[in-house]
Amino acid sequence: MTEEIIIAGFGGQGVLSMGKILAYSGIMQNKEVSWMPSYGPEMRGGTSNVTVIISDERISSPVLSVFDTAIILNQQSLDKFEKAVKPGGMLIYDPNGITRHPERKDINIYQIAATDKATELGIAKLFNMIVLGGFLKYKPIIQEEFMRKGLEKSLPARHHNLIPDNLKAITIGGQIIKDYHIL
Repeated sequence: MTEEIIIAGFGGQGVLSMGKILAYSGIMQNKEVSWMPSYGPEMRGGTSNVTVIISDERISSPVLSVFDTAIILNQQSLDKFEKAVKPGGMLIYDPNGITRHPERKDINIYQIAATDKATELGIAKLFNMIVLGGFLKYKPIIQEEFMRKGLEKSLPARHHNLIPDNLKAITIGGQIIKDYHIL
């Protein structure tokens, strides 16, 4: 099993930390992992993305031009990465701020209203974990116990009290993601 993922959105949406948590969780599950961030000089507010590869086998290169899954959190990222999803692959997106929805017919597309749900629940800072939960519903490549371990590894000790809330947000994401277009 090898899963090649691009996560893209604005800086401040937790794009890089979502990728880091996913990568650490993969390491905790004894998988081969690559985590390669990319962001502009603005960091907060500018666009950023991270490539995460999780595999049972050695990873030959962290540099990819096509992906099994794209997790998209803004219009600029949708415009840039929709075409980079492999045929038969998966695109997950939050519709908040999206003016042109995905159009491809050869990929599975899922919509997750994570921004709205996080705001409704008063957990805006856990928006990215809701999105991650939606991804894990359809691609359960990381088991829950290893998600907890990945959170413990990637969050500073002073924030470990937030781990149950992060896990709850992941569960919520699995509940609210919906099919937008299925092959």
